[in-house]
Amino acid sequence: MAIEFGHTIPTLRIFSEEKAREFYLDFLGFEVTFEHRYGDDFPLFMGIRRGACHLHLSEHHGDACPGSAISIEVKGCQEYQESLLAKDYTYCKPGGEENEWHAWETTVRDPFGNKLTFFENK
Repeated sequence: MAIEFGHTIPTLRIFSEEKAREFYLDFLGFEVTFEHRYGDDFPLFMGIRRGACHLHLSEHHGDACPGSAISIEVKGCQEYQESLLAKDYTYCKPGGEENEWHAWETTVRDPFGNKLTFFENK
């Protein structure tokens, strides 16, 4: 059998369920695919997705380091950046730029210091 890799699902550290939902669901437009807690008053582990992009968000100490950086390919990246600006979210006003390695990219930081760069290839 040939070895074949599937898609990657990064885990990002979060510290507040409320802020995570506000940022990832309301602002970025992701939807929840699952939520898990080991019991009452335990940290949240949540799966979210938008299109083919899946992320895991975790309040668990040790699951991920705050301040991680990920890149997410988006067809229509400039339009996505413009749609984010149109939301007039108090805590993030993402700029965008064309550069030599991507046709367009925009970077945002979540409330927990994680850096998400959305890009469209040339």
